[in-house]
Amino acid sequence: SACEIVASRGIEATIVEYLKTPPTRAELRALLQKLGMKPEEIVRRGEDVFKEHYVGKTLDDEQWLDALLTHPILIERPIVVRGDKAVIGRPPEKVLDLLENEG
Repeated sequence: SACEIVASRGIEATIVEYLKTPPTRAELRALLQKLGMKPEEIVRRGEDVFKEHYVGKTLDDEQWLDALLTHPILIERPIVVRGDKAVIGRPPEKVLDLLENEG
């Protein structure tokens, strides 16, 4: 898993459990900036909530932020943050890019 890769390298990284502690709008914006992604790009489309409420809809960034904040289960995970960069740990190997391309 992404968490195991981070741990095995002995690297300081933050693991945030969004389902237990949902982010604020400001935190979500900051996270997207670190990822270099738009809100729509971190939506988990396989979730029932997405299929029930959002499938086939065209939302702008603010509306997607609203959706992610209302339903944190829709936020792609895990997201590994390191300094001013972040990466979605799917597949887990993507975390290696973040860890190896520092400096």
